[in-house]
Amino acid sequence: MKKLILASIIFALVAACATKEIIAPSNLSIIPKPVELTEYKGELKWNNNIAIVSTEEGGAAAEFLVEFFKSKKISASIESSSEVERPITLSILSDSTLKMEGYRLSVTKKGVTIQANTGAGLFYGVQSLIQLISIDGNQVPFVEITDYPRFSYRGLHLDVGRHMFPVAFIKKYIDLMARHKFNRFHWHLTEDQGWRIEIKKYPKLQEVAAFRKETLIGHAGMPEKFDGIKYGGYYTQEEIKEVVHYAADRFVTIIPEIELPGHSQAALSAYPNLGCTGGPYEAATKWGVFDPVYCAGKEETFEFLENVLDEVISLFPGQYIHIGGDECPKTSWEKCSHCQGRIKEQGLQDEHELQSYFIQRIEKYVNSKGKQIIGWDEILEGGLAPNATVMSWRGEEGGIAAAKQQHQVIMTPGNWCYLDHYQDTSKTEPLAIGGFTPISEVYSYEPLPAQLTATESKYILGAQGNVWTEYMKTSDHVEYMVYPRACALAEVLWSTKESRNYDDFIHRMKPHLTRLDGWKVNYAKHILKEMN
Repeated sequence: MKKLILASIIFALVAACATKEIIAPSNLSIIPKPVELTEYKGELKWNNNIAIVSTEEGGAAAEFLVEFFKSKKISASIESSSEVERPITLSILSDSTLKMEGYRLSVTKKGVTIQANTGAGLFYGVQSLIQLISIDGNQVPFVEITDYPRFSYRGLHLDVGRHMFPVAFIKKYIDLMARHKFNRFHWHLTEDQGWRIEIKKYPKLQEVAAFRKETLIGHAGMPEKFDGIKYGGYYTQEEIKEVVHYAADRFVTIIPEIELPGHSQAALSAYPNLGCTGGPYEAATKWGVFDPVYCAGKEETFEFLENVLDEVISLFPGQYIHIGGDECPKTSWEKCSHCQGRIKEQGLQDEHELQSYFIQRIEKYVNSKGKQIIGWDEILEGGLAPNATVMSWRGEEGGIAAAKQQHQVIMTPGNWCYLDHYQDTSKTEPLAIGGFTPISEVYSYEPLPAQLTATESKYILGAQGNVWTEYMKTSDHVEYMVYPRACALAEVLWSTKESRNYDDFIHRMKPHLTRLDGWKVNYAKHILKEMN
């Protein structure tokens, strides 16, 4: 009898193991790579009707799943009861090891379970599930996943000042970000070449500053050539609200950028009294850095900017307002009696300290509205504003200096994070600003500089990919420059440093390109060379 009982126990153990037979190595492709993934032998298969059981916090994720299955022509519905066959269950737990955006995903013969501390975690778990589901949508492999992000700030930027893109594309851009677990969209809304956000108190920003009379053809040369075509447009406040709501449903926070004190020539074309000379000015028709900037000595400049920021703050509920602060020539300030009077009045040493005064004054106003500012690393010059977060773009030095001063930092150095650079050496590449940043270089980036101590490294919030659009006239061109390089950056920001391996990433990108095809992304094909 004892032998029979022992044999029964052994059989039961073997049978249990057979249902949980680990497949190693797993060939599953999830971008960005999860912290832990175990694949088991077998698949969960659905009938045509899929039940999604969700808590209130998982509502956005559940709706996203319904739309996904709808695209596969499969019926799916959100149910309140868990007494259904092979459900997808989204639920909230309390697990500090998962951080705020992490999740656990389990697929067994009984169904799919996604658990997380927050709605964002459930949403990211759904993004991973979607990448696991077969092309026809009818089955998913048995897996166990524990996953959470390495960095809290995972950003992509888009400049709409040089070239503007329709709301439908902005939504698609945000969709693609969400699918790759980015959570911050930096929307660069004002530039020398055009003002792109409706400000009701200042209608000339829409009537005048939103347009330039023509645009430079190609790179600047001698002689320069222009297309002779008026160009411009702006987003209405209703459109802004629509996009902000759309992004929030996908757990993407939008950070608007209103450039100051430089890169302000378009605004000055509408309100020349805000410049040092009083104009006339016109929106720039070519690219670069221009001497006309906001006058730092006139009170009306600050009144204008505070009124603008009031309307901007009312539209964007996120924590941050980006105020630029980069590439501000001091030429006009050096000659301006108002600016020189301000320097004397405030006891400043020079025009660099005048810029610091300008930034700190704006920061104090933004802080009074319950928001924080982000600025490009030039805001370090002349003294850093007390509560500012620094976006380090001229290499990593600015970020290192800011972190050592105990300021929060977002790393976005050009060598690795500028997606407007060329990505291939072929002569057939579309025109770009310059530089060379292939996908392998993006993937190699390490956001925590070795020069920082462990304590100082805590001030590095994450990193961001920047997309400046001087030479990107169309949505298709933007996608070509951003993807698949953004896939590499997503993995840099989400996955653990130890797990990252470029060859493994290329292997997992093979099926991911099929997903990009399905999402109708006009991605660059250079990565195919590395897959042969």
